[in-house]
This record gives sequence, structure tokens and C-alpha cells, in this order.
Amino acid sequence: MRDGRNLTLVMDFYELTMSQVYFDQNKNEEVVFDLFYRRNPENGGFAIFAGLNQIIEYIQDLSFGPEEIEYLRSRNQFTEEFLEYLSTVKFTGDVWAVPEGTPVFPYEPLIRVKAPLIQAQLLETAMLLAVNHQTLIATKARRIVQAAKGKAVMEFGARRAHNFDSAIEGARAAFIAGVAGTATTEAGRQFGIPALGTMAHSFVQSFDTEYEAFLQYAKMYPNACTLLIDTYNTLRSGLGNAIRVAKEYLEPNGYRLKGVRIDSGDMAYLSKKIRARLDAEGMQDCSIVVSNSLDEYLIESLVDRQGAKIDSYGVGENMIVSKNSPVFGGVYKLAAIEEDGKMIPKIKISENEEKITNPGFKNLYRIYNKEDGKALADLMTLEDEVIDVHEDLTIYHPMNKWKNKVIEKDTYEIRDLLVPIFKNGELVYKTPSLIGIRDYCSREQETLWEEIKRFTNPQVYFVDLSEKLLDLKLEMIKANR
Repeated sequence: MRDGRNLTLVMDFYELTMSQVYFDQNKNEEVVFDLFYRRNPENGGFAIFAGLNQIIEYIQDLSFGPEEIEYLRSRNQFTEEFLEYLSTVKFTGDVWAVPEGTPVFPYEPLIRVKAPLIQAQLLETAMLLAVNHQTLIATKARRIVQAAKGKAVMEFGARRAHNFDSAIEGARAAFIAGVAGTATTEAGRQFGIPALGTMAHSFVQSFDTEYEAFLQYAKMYPNACTLLIDTYNTLRSGLGNAIRVAKEYLEPNGYRLKGVRIDSGDMAYLSKKIRARLDAEGMQDCSIVVSNSLDEYLIESLVDRQGAKIDSYGVGENMIVSKNSPVFGGVYKLAAIEEDGKMIPKIKISENEEKITNPGFKNLYRIYNKEDGKALADLMTLEDEVIDVHEDLTIYHPMNKWKNKVIEKDTYEIRDLLVPIFKNGELVYKTPSLIGIRDYCSREQETLWEEIKRFTNPQVYFVDLSEKLLDLKLEMIKANR
């Protein structure tokens, strides 16, 4: 295993009990599962897909070793024949997914799995765990980065994360969405994310005076000296001592004070006072960094309405656990079962309309306006459908046929969002670098209208069905009623 841990049993127990029944009934035909979600966090306009890299590693490492088999045997719920099967099982199916960093929308398949039933079932929890966590954090980070309007955002959340892995993988997800760096050193080591940090209040308190603490730090890090100035009194003590260190030590030795940081108080008021004092001292290049329970709403207010003089933001708990909306809600649903070489569509029906699934082996396309490159809609079709961009394209609301939109021929282009990841169990996808994923994420967001990006009442983006898929769905609902 990549980190010495066998994570195969990170699965809901029912995956194993169901699989025992499938095995006993010799029921292991090819099936199709879709992984999708139903609602955007915080009623936002879209999400940022992340977590694919961890899923790839899980599938490659899927293996029930002696310890795992012995534990399952101790439960006295599985036959020896089934345990023998598990001891040799390897993933042999196909997986498609949207690339990490893609803006995505409710109900569309983010991952499509086609595999023998037992294999497909055993992937459920691990895939949802990776996607639900990292997509949630990437989505929150995107909102915070957007609110900062070009000012740097740093991820400071490790100490508030839900244990070790969530801190590390959360930092990765946040970086995909545009943060400048992380305070989590291990994320820097594993993923090459810039690891950033200055000092804590305890560092200042450990010296006899605030000035001495600042001076010793400046001597150790003269090229990268950012001082935390709110341990005692930001304006009457911390700022003055920081300027004193800059004038008495850094500047005489050819260095500049890189920044001052505040972690408490009225950010707008303090930043304006600090900026005025620094500028008066000829320190226009000294940055002002703030932290302290920031989120996109507070940052947006500081930037747009309060006239704050802030150069960068450190965001912790509100980002790393998506505090305002801590559950993403992705689901993994059966869409088709192979019978006699043909995929038979399956549907889940509910009194709650949002829980009705889209049946069948499906493709997912993004439709772009040829003239300006903006995304017009996403379209789900059955796998055997072909779209001719030289013909008018009619797309349909997922439940109501009378709600449709015609896109005129030769005005649009399409892109298949689901790319092959595994083929017959073999990895066929070349994983981009993390910087490549981050750059792709930024470019893809530029294809969305600003109205979709706003935090309050964003424009609803169309995720529609082809006529053939909608007809199938409505027919299956009627038949099952």
C-alpha cells in the first residue's frame, strides 16, 4: 500500500453482506453505477470536483489481505468460498470521471463505473468518502478565493480538520480551487503545495519583550519576515515594535519587513490604521495579513464594503471543514444491469422528486457557445446517442418535457466531460500535475457566467436530458407506478 495502510475495508459493512448474497446467487453480471450529488453546498451555483486522485489509488490498491480476511471470518457472516473470492479479487472494470477541478452541477454523473456487480459495489464508500470530502473543501475554497478578488488566500485549517488525512487531502483540494499555499507541512511534502507560516502568540510570549521576539525572528528569517503584532496591543505595541525591527535591523542590513499579521480585532479598522502608519514610514511594500475565523462572506464585506487594506488572508476552520455547510451529499446509484449482452436501465423512484435517478448507461456533455466560449448547459444522453453540432439541439428539463431549449446548429460546440480512467482494470488516465489541475480549474471557471458564481441566489445552470433519455425515464416512472 502507498502509505503502509490497507484501506480496503474502509467500506460500509452492507457492501460485504450484499456481496455475499450476490456471490451465493452467482449474481455478478456487469452493471453501471453513477456517482452524483443533489444539492450545491450553501445554495451555491456549482461545485468543484476533487478527490479523483485518491480514488485511483484506492482502486489500484484494492486487496483483501490475510488480516482483512481473518477479521471478516471472525464475524461469522461470510462463507469460506466468499472469503476465498475476496482474497483474490482485483478490480477489472471500467471507470470514467470528470477531470479534477471541473465545475460540476447536481444530478450529473461525476464518476461512472462499469464492472462486475460485486466489484462495483465494493467501491461505493471509498469513492463517496473521497469525493464528498474533497469536492466539499474545493467548493468552499473556491468561494473564499473568489471573495478575495485576487488577494492571496492561505489555507490555515489543519488544527481544525477532522484528523490527519482530512487536513492533508483538504489542503490539496483547497489548492486546486486556488489558495496560494497551506500551513500543513505534510501537504507541502506530499503535493508540492507551498508551505507557509510565521509565528504564534506563544512565540512572542516566550520572550521577555515583544521587541526581542520580533528581533530574533528577523535575524533568523530576514528574507521572509512576517510578524504577528496582536499579542498585546496591535496599534500601541505590536505595530511599533515591528517597525522598530524593520528600521533598526532589517533595513540597515539590506532587507525589508515582508509583512505584519493580525489575528484578532476589527480587521477593517486595524488594517486601515496599520496601512497608514506603514506608508508614513516608507514601508509601502510591507503586506498586511489577517486571519481569525474568516469566510467568504466576511472577506467579501471587507473587500467590497469596508475598504479594508488587506493584502492576504489566512483561512482555517471555515475552509477546512466547510463550516457553514459541512456535508456534500454525494450518492452512488445503480443505473443499469447487463442482460444477454445488453445494458438494461434501472431507476430509483421516490415520492421525493429529487431522489428519482436518471436511468441507463449515460454520457455527459458540456455545451459551449461558439462565439464567446461560455458554457450554456450540461447534457446527459444515453450512451449510444450521437450529437451532430451541425443540427439544432433540443435539451429537456429532467422531469418535464414541455420545459425545453433549442440551441441552434453551428452556434455551439460540445465536450465529453467523462474521460476514461480505468479500462478492464488497467489505469489508462495520465494524472495531471497538481499545478495543472489548479490551472485547469481556473480556466474552466472562466467559462461560467458571473451570475452563476454569485453567492446569493445564483443563476441556475441547466443540467438537462436528451429527448431519448427523458422519454425512457418517464416511461420507467410510469411503469413502476
